[in-house]
Amino acid sequence: MVAILSRKRSLYSTRRLVEAIRARGHRPLVLDTLRCNLVLTSAGPRMVFRGVDLRGLDVVIPRIGASITGYGLAVVEQLEMMGVPALNGAQAIARSRDKLRCLQLLTRSGLRIPRTVMARDASNVTRLLDEVGGLPAVVKLLRGTQGVGVMLASTIPELQGILDTLQGLGQEFVLQELVAESRGRDIRALVVGGRVVGAMRRRAKRGEFRSNVHRGGRGRPVELEPAYVEAALRATAVVGLEVAGVDLLETGEGPTLLEVNSSPGFEGLERATGLDAAGAIIDRALALSGPGNVATRRAL
Repeated sequence: MVAILSRKRSLYSTRRLVEAIRARGHRPLVLDTLRCNLVLTSAGPRMVFRGVDLRGLDVVIPRIGASITGYGLAVVEQLEMMGVPALNGAQAIARSRDKLRCLQLLTRSGLRIPRTVMARDASNVTRLLDEVGGLPAVVKLLRGTQGVGVMLASTIPELQGILDTLQGLGQEFVLQELVAESRGRDIRALVVGGRVVGAMRRRAKRGEFRSNVHRGGRGRPVELEPAYVEAALRATAVVGLEVAGVDLLETGEGPTLLEVNSSPGFEGLERATGLDAAGAIIDRALALSGPGNVATRRAL
């Protein structure tokens, strides 16, 4: 049985994964992450879903939303303790969700990122701006997805207002260089099992600097140059993910890494490229389940 952790069965990516599982002759099980109860006893870990003990899971595909990261990680960890292979493990998901931690790992591995500073004290905005090359600058929350929690500041009063608000809410923030030559444009590469299965160039809608499809951006298929393929694969491996959406900027110096997403949506990619991203993800999940599990057993 192939399990998918997802809050909503109706979401595009969840529906497509269910279709791909059935197309390969296997039985899908969609689990609402927040309805999974974790049981820990001296007899070993268990998981209860809607009053029923979960057994017979061959592999799990986590689709953990940013708003439930903490509980979602606990659920994935529990399943791993029960011996269920996870397409993306709890530790790797945690690394990807903390934007600063992820950037630290990327830079330590020699990958290029925009100039970045993390802080909680907003009292010296000028010094912070010096570190990232001045205005305009991007402000990010440590955890966010689909462009949520990403803001652009074009003036010092505007930036000061944003940072004062975040500081007042007890939030750390990341201030980042806006790479002017790539403004409103980036590349999303989908990496599955150590290969790039597809990529698209995204362009922001008019008046928007975020190119996310959920922010109105549009994607077009793109054939990646070797340097961009290598950067996407290295970034995914550094974070420890089997499946990742890697966001890159095109610059005169080569690929610049923006983000590594552990639960990437792929609606935009499938529509832009015609690729079967869901199928590639399920094929990798089945491979990870092992020869003695779901790969040799068909569901009724």
